[in-house]
Amino acid sequence: MLIKKLTDACGLPGREKEVRELIKAEIAGYADEITTDRLGNLIAVKNKNSSKRHIALCAHMDEVGLCITAIDKDGYLKFETWGVDARVLYSKPVSVGADKIPGVIGAAPIHLLPRDRREKAVPSDKLYIDIGTKSKEESEKYVSRGDYAAFVGEYTEFGDHKIKAKALDDRAGCAAVIEILKCETENKLTAVFSVQEETGGKGSAVAANRIDAELVIVIEGTLCADTEEGDERQVTVSGGGPAISLADMSSVYLREYVDSVAACAEKHDIPYQFRRSGAGGTDAGKFHLAKGGTPCVGIAVPCRYIHSPVSVMDSRDYENLIKLVKEYVR
Repeated sequence: MLIKKLTDACGLPGREKEVRELIKAEIAGYADEITTDRLGNLIAVKNKNSSKRHIALCAHMDEVGLCITAIDKDGYLKFETWGVDARVLYSKPVSVGADKIPGVIGAAPIHLLPRDRREKAVPSDKLYIDIGTKSKEESEKYVSRGDYAAFVGEYTEFGDHKIKAKALDDRAGCAAVIEILKCETENKLTAVFSVQEETGGKGSAVAANRIDAELVIVIEGTLCADTEEGDERQVTVSGGGPAISLADMSSVYLREYVDSVAACAEKHDIPYQFRRSGAGGTDAGKFHLAKGGTPCVGIAVPCRYIHSPVSVMDSRDYENLIKLVKEYVR
C-alpha cells in the first residue's frame, strides 16, 4: 500500500531523498515533466501545455525527528529535536542515519530522580539515544554528528477504519497528491513535494517563486483532538471527513475558494469539516506571499497524536480527501 511505503521511509528536513525516490517511481508516467530543484523539492507537471487553468498541489516530504549533536564518552548520542515535544520521546525506538542504526531514547530511571522532577517531562537535553555501544569511539564507527534519527512506527490497520503509522504528517498528503496526479483533467496540474516544511517551510519558499499557478491546494495531515466528546479544544474529528482550513498562523485562506471547495463536497456528497483552530502553519504561508500573491486552499486529513512517533488517521478521511480534490480540480 502506498501510505505504508511512504511512512516506512525516513525523511527528516534536508534528508528527504529516500521519500523523494519513492515518489518519483510512483508518478513516473503520470507527468510530462519531473524535476528536482537545488533544495530538493520534487516538482511534477501534468498537462504542461494546457491552456486551461493551472492548479498546484503541495504536500511536504519531511517528517519530525531528531538530529545528532554529540556523542558522549560512554557512546550515548545527544540530539536536538526537529518539531517534536520532549513529552513523547522517552523510551521510543529510533533509527539513526542512512544505515538506520537501531536505537532507543533513554534517560535516568524515574526511581533515581529527585522527587520534584518525577512528575515532570524529562527535557530533551537530559535524554540520549542508546545504540548499544560502550564508548564514543565505538559509536563513531556507526554514527556522526549531523546524522538524523527517525522514529520507528510500524504501519498498522486497526479498529474502525483506523491506520497508525509514523509521519502521517505529511506522507498522507504526499500519497494523496500522487493519487490526484493520476486523475483525468484538462487543467494543468503542478505537484510540489516540498522539503523542510517542519523547519519553517523553507522548501516551499523556493518552489513558490518558480510556479505561476492560479490556485495552490496544500494537502496536509492536521491536528485532531477528538478524544473527549464535547471538548471545546477539538480541532477536527477523525472520521468526519477532510478538514478545510479557514485560517492558521501562516495564512488566511480566501473565503471564495474555501466556499467553492465546500460546495464541491456538497455537490458530490463527500463529507467534510472545517478546521476549528488557527494553530500551526503550512506551506501555504510561503505560496500566498510569493511573487504577486497566490490564492491557497488548505485541505487536510485529521491525525490524532500528530508530531509523535505514531499518528492515527481514519482511512475514510484520506479516501474522501482524494475524492474531493479530484472532483475540484476537474
